[in-house]
Amino acid sequence: MKLRGAGLRIGVVTARFNAPVCEKLLAGARKALAEMGVDANDVAEVTVPGALEIPLALQAFAATEQFDALVALGCVIKGDTYHFEVVCNESAAGITRVGLDLDVAIGNGVLTTYTDEQAESRAEQKGYEAAQAAVEMALLQEWTHSNFGEN
Repeated sequence: MKLRGAGLRIGVVTARFNAPVCEKLLAGARKALAEMGVDANDVAEVTVPGALEIPLALQAFAATEQFDALVALGCVIKGDTYHFEVVCNESAAGITRVGLDLDVAIGNGVLTTYTDEQAESRAEQKGYEAAQAAVEMALLQEWTHSNFGEN
């Protein structure tokens, strides 16, 4: 499917924790957005400390009502403690909550892997796919709102 994102305004939130992986996620998202025709001037990017801070930044973007879609990018790699599960679950729940509560399309590109190698090998593609998902869902929302009203 060929997605066309020209004219859409996209907000991208990228975590800085596991920075080399997150930079690849962002590169993948930028590539996808460009290929879908989203003008670079219509993309706002911010960084946050880690995956748990992503939902608040998404919420801030969504609250402006200036964005058609948002992209969440981050990386959580399993360590030796339960902290991995908490971060994975809570960041995913927060991202979903923002999308549903504020009626905004969000492409979730937060990697959750067992090893650094898994994260490195998946990063660019996951960022690309998250941007695609955000645009696809924004277009779906646009279509449903124009065909069935804002209810």
